[in-house]
Amino acid sequence: MKPNARPNCPDFSSGPCAKRPGWSPEALKDAATGRSHRSKLGKKKLAEVIDRTRAVLGIPADYRIGIVPASDTGAVEMTLWSVLGARGVDVLTWESFGEGWANDVIKQLKLTDARTLNAPYGQLPDLQLVDWGRDVVFTWNGTTSGVRVPHADWIRDDREGLAICDATSAAFAMDLPWTKLDVVTWSWQKVMGGEGAHGMLVLSPRAVARLTSYTPPWPLPKLFRMTSGGKLSEGIFKGETINTPSMLAVEDALDGLRWGEEVGGLQGLIARSTANLTVIEKFVAERPWIDFLAATPSLRSNTSVCLNIVAPWFVQLDAKQQAAAAKKMADLLEAEKAGYDLGSYRDAPPGLRIWCGATVEAADLQALLPWLDWAYAEIEREFGAKAA
Repeated sequence: MKPNARPNCPDFSSGPCAKRPGWSPEALKDAATGRSHRSKLGKKKLAEVIDRTRAVLGIPADYRIGIVPASDTGAVEMTLWSVLGARGVDVLTWESFGEGWANDVIKQLKLTDARTLNAPYGQLPDLQLVDWGRDVVFTWNGTTSGVRVPHADWIRDDREGLAICDATSAAFAMDLPWTKLDVVTWSWQKVMGGEGAHGMLVLSPRAVARLTSYTPPWPLPKLFRMTSGGKLSEGIFKGETINTPSMLAVEDALDGLRWGEEVGGLQGLIARSTANLTVIEKFVAERPWIDFLAATPSLRSNTSVCLNIVAPWFVQLDAKQQAAAAKKMADLLEAEKAGYDLGSYRDAPPGLRIWCGATVEAADLQALLPWLDWAYAEIEREFGAKAA
């Protein structure tokens, strides 16, 4: 039978993610709409985003923080185009975004001294094979695989290359070791539930030194340029954005940061995400038909939780039928307004993906879980016979 209760907020998308609890458009009433982003008010708000971000995440004072165009994707790509080519590069791939960065490095930039260290969805490559004499590009948390790196011990303190980390679904939910990282990127619409279109870019002093001492052999679009005349464009890291930002999105980012401070800062945000993962772990442990895509507990994401249907009847289906059954399950949940956007990423194995970041309430996850049982029973009735 269908459960009686539904989540108060059924938003479990992995991006854009759920707004913070209690959010309403009233939170944007002080936005600098109609004002230039280069006005005193506009610059003040953009600088406030940077300052609050530094404070909440504990970013070192000598690391630059910039607001850049085109979300996390823009932040990563302007980095790759600007710093790579000075030495060899290792790209770690275990999900679709890492594969995208490998494609950029090998097929777009056409770097010849590049190698990829691959692992299938649900696993990590052997991190001990990374060569820190080279630049290294990797995701801290695989948004599409539910796999994260468990620690930073594998990143050498005496590295010669740059550690370039896409942390878009990790920042604000995982404790990033800043001194081990040289470039870190993320977007507002992930853990903090902000509006999209803008990315965050953090540069260590080593990354700044690379930018100011190395000129790539290819032309750089204006949106990617972080230097001028061999010097860092410092304005970018003081809120003077390369292009025009949405002041509504800026206000929303500030609202999220203030909320993050209220719930205990970084440790409070991490605790909320971790508690949400615990809810899912208990549910999975009690059911034989579902399991984590990340089989190793220490690798499981506490934000983008990816689940497999492992019932024998489902495993016996061909790939097309598995995809259809998993899609039907997500569609049933959406039709019942029990949970939105729960399907796995298009390149990932068929299953479910539940966002458990800090803006999601544990009570809403608890209300969602009985609906997973109901939707599973529905697809078993429809597709189970096909596996017989």
